Amino acid sequence: MFTRSHHSKYRQEKTRRKSMIFKRVLGITSALIVTLGLAACGGTETEDSATKSIGEQLDYKIVGIDPGAGLMKLTIEDALPEYGLDKWNVIEGSGAAMTAALKKAYDKEEPIIVTGWNPHWKFNSFDLKYLEDPKGVFGGAEDINTIARLGLKEDHPDAHLLLDQFNWEPADMEEVMGFIQDGTDPVDAASRWISENEDLLSEWTKGVNNVNGEELTLLYVAWDDVIASSHVAANALESVGYEVKLVQVDAGPMWAGVADGSGDAIVGAWLPTTHAVYYKEYEGKFEDLGPNLQGTMQGLVVPAYMDIDSIEDLKE
Repeated sequence: MFTRSHHSKYRQEKTRRKSMIFKRVLGITSALIVTLGLAACGGTETEDSATKSIGEQLDYKIVGIDPGAGLMKLTIEDALPEYGLDKWNVIEGSGAAMTAALKKAYDKEEPIIVTGWNPHWKFNSFDLKYLEDPKGVFGGAEDINTIARLGLKEDHPDAHLLLDQFNWEPADMEEVMGFIQDGTDPVDAASRWISENEDLLSEWTKGVNNVNGEELTLLYVAWDDVIASSHVAANALESVGYEVKLVQVDAGPMWAGVADGSGDAIVGAWLPTTHAVYYKEYEGKFEDLGPNLQGTMQGLVVPAYMDIDSIEDLKE
């Protein structure tokens, strides 16, 4: 039999349960509201990002290479002013840093602009495109020349002849660069390529006499293409008995070294544009043996998935 006291306790328990149910419903509703609010904010941020200009997305930064490169000077001193890209900056670094940044962005399909050139392994590894250059700031195709110190022909006639006959195609260079990019040491990559292309080696060494340990110094910059060509040229010279010392320097010291005779030759002179400043500065103090590779290109490069086609697209 329920007493008044029992009825009172029953009513209190029923009220407590209703309160708990109400709080649970309120909590769930509040969570849904917060979640939907965050989702709405997220959607707005995505839409804002999509409507940003290329410059805003990239913080107006172009990923460059080493500061002494002619390509950097062209970009900073000519391309940016010519196209009115006052907000843009070119980040100095190295060829390796540039390709690392490119790979990181490419893997995430993020926007990026780099200073680029070919022959280069990146064009085999990624789907890239040059931004059109309607003002012709970066010029047309360039050659890569062999430059020798004055007196090399008299001191080492066979080395001079071999270097004068050293000539190959962009596809050849890119193959060596590919070996190196895959982890092969440049010395081993050059040796492997030479062993697989003895017909070209025969052309380079035609009329060249074997020597007995005469020493030569080749200077080179740490660009992927120049690393490849310098090591291949060194291997070819070693095949006829020379002892070759490869010395890595910046572009300015490379040219200065050949001009003052501390280096015997370079096989990575990009002309007539990229190394034009150094060519003019030291003209008359070296011998130009002409192109060892033709059909190069340089400019601003982006992944093919980016919806821009011209340098003019960077101007707001």
